[in-house]
Amino acid sequence: MVQVRLQPCEDYEMEHCRQALRAVCGDLNWVKPGMKIGIKVNLVSGAAPEKAVTTHPAMVAALTQLLRERGASVVVGDSPGGLFTPAFLQRIYHLSGYQVVEQAGAVLNTDCAVRETDFPQGAVLHHFTYTAWLDSCDALINFCKLKTHGMMGMTAAVKNLFGTVPGAMKPEYHFRFSRREDFAKMLTDLPCYFRPRLHLVDAVTAMEGNGPGSGDPRHLGLVLGSEDPFALDEVCAALIGCDTVPTQEAARSLGRIPAYTVTGGDVAAYRVPDFVLPPLGSTLFRSVLPGKAGEVFGRIAQAALSPHPALTAQRCIGCGKCASICPAKAIQLVNRKPKIHRKICIGCFCCQEFCPVGALEARRTPIARLLSPR
Repeated sequence: MVQVRLQPCEDYEMEHCRQALRAVCGDLNWVKPGMKIGIKVNLVSGAAPEKAVTTHPAMVAALTQLLRERGASVVVGDSPGGLFTPAFLQRIYHLSGYQVVEQAGAVLNTDCAVRETDFPQGAVLHHFTYTAWLDSCDALINFCKLKTHGMMGMTAAVKNLFGTVPGAMKPEYHFRFSRREDFAKMLTDLPCYFRPRLHLVDAVTAMEGNGPGSGDPRHLGLVLGSEDPFALDEVCAALIGCDTVPTQEAARSLGRIPAYTVTGGDVAAYRVPDFVLPPLGSTLFRSVLPGKAGEVFGRIAQAALSPHPALTAQRCIGCGKCASICPAKAIQLVNRKPKIHRKICIGCFCCQEFCPVGALEARRTPIARLLSPR
């Protein structure tokens, strides 16, 4: 049976990080001298560690130390949204405080080669492009940050592997899998292809509200680890009370969530009842009618009830990043403010995710608020 290991960790003091990681990493005897271990972190955008946008550098430095003590070399990387170039990556590493990771002995990846691969076993992702630096690693550790997410409700172990897709290509995948259900299935295909040896979650300080880039830090004081990302995300969702996570629904429908046990503590004891979650589409009218009529009705209900990106005009700085990154080209700038064409919008929330000042956020529709006020 799969284990999900949970360990309290009050802060990012280095020795506290090391102790927590020893508890959640399980048996690291598979790490042999001379191995090259890749650590795939969450660097969605360059941000100071205290903003809780990225996997905290102290955690990554502590893991690097533990791996190097076993004789392994370590390379740390991600492909944030935007250009996938050495200069862009170096800027992201610097803004995220990853100098301490280098000081611990890791190499910060600047190899920006990409490769294509076939994956016929995937549920929907049968051919895709990925970052080639992963091929140089003997084993991969997926080290994510626990955050809310406008489109997927929550980002943790499964969603973090979307960073294996080159940054500039991410909008293309949003457009290619424009239905939320298909995008979620695509995300669950990625860990099945890359098969990281270990998955870790930095939840010492998580992010609530307008995540994954502009939410509010929320102290949880936890680190989690497992060999299985789907079981790990089940526990993460329970901790923050996120009942609707499309990636987990997709994994469940595909039979990818194994039986698991939790060690190190009682999940209910650590659950945060007032964790601020983003709105997600209601399942109230799902499967009300059978056949074609039900399918049509479901689409109408989804359009009426699903949240949408909305602008807080006074925060907007008119940078135009939302318009440039929108995969559906549903945004145009009018007087330096984004205007979103709802009929074209595919609800991927790329604009909300990458807005540098949090001017865009996921909001519920008036009908959804009327039917289910909260």
